[in-house]
Order: sequence, then structure tokens, then C-alpha cells
Amino acid sequence: MERTLVLVKPDGVQRGLIGEIVARFERKGLKVIGLRLLDVEGDLAERHYAVHAGKHFYAGLVGFITSGPVAAIALEGPDAIATVRRLVGRTMPNEAEPGTIRGDLGVSGLRNLIHASDAPETAAFELDLWFRPGELVDYRREIDAWIVAEEPPRG
Repeated sequence: MERTLVLVKPDGVQRGLIGEIVARFERKGLKVIGLRLLDVEGDLAERHYAVHAGKHFYAGLVGFITSGPVAAIALEGPDAIATVRRLVGRTMPNEAEPGTIRGDLGVSGLRNLIHASDAPETAAFELDLWFRPGELVDYRREIDAWIVAEEPPRG
């Protein structure tokens, strides 16, 4: 099982899309193991986007993510990182395929609704950054056997 982080950015929160976005991941079979709504402080935003420090768009990323509430979502499932990235779509909403979150709901550039971890190392770093110890919940869903098992459960 793989874990990953998704952020519904301020534009997604303001547009009332948290439920729609979470529902798409749940319908795919991914399990929500953590969920927080928070105002993002500058320090957290800078640590999250540290990989982009010094790039021309860095200040815009930090400014946007701190401009309003953000929903941080921890998801778990088989190949969760790649699955989430496919569901999210290309970075630029006008280039994202129909059927993806950005393709269906996004409008432009930085207003692309959502952030998703891009690799296992990034996901681990970001989950630790956005969730405190003990905030991610381990639990079993009855449907998990139907999602990840080689054969359907009997009885």
C-alpha cells in the first residue's frame, strides 16, 4: 500500500470543491487516512515549496497557497501516487484531459485547484510536513478486499 498527499488549494476550497475532489479519489478506491482544513502559514508554505526556491514562480506559489484555507488529504491505496496523479491531470488546466480534476474543474495556471505528491520520497516528506504524528488513521474497510485482492472474498 502506498500513501500520498493531496492539497486542495485555496481556489478549490473557495469554489466549494473539497467534497467533489475527495469523492473522485474515494470512487477510484483510494482510502482517506487523514484530512485537515487549515490556514497555511508562510513557514509551512516555504518548506512545502522549498524545491522551487529561487525559481521565478516560487513567490507566486507561496503567496497563493497562503491566500486562503487549504484542505490537506492523506490517501492510501495500491499505486496511490500514480493513481492520484492520473486523476489530477496535467498542471495547466487548459492542457489537462477531460475527465481529470484539472481538466473538468480547473481554469488557469496557478489556479489549478490541487497539489499531489509526485514520488514516494516526496509523499513521505509532504505527509510528515502536513500531518502531525498520530493524525493519520490506520483502519480496514470492508470494501478493501474487493479493491485490492487477487480474488473476491467468499461468503
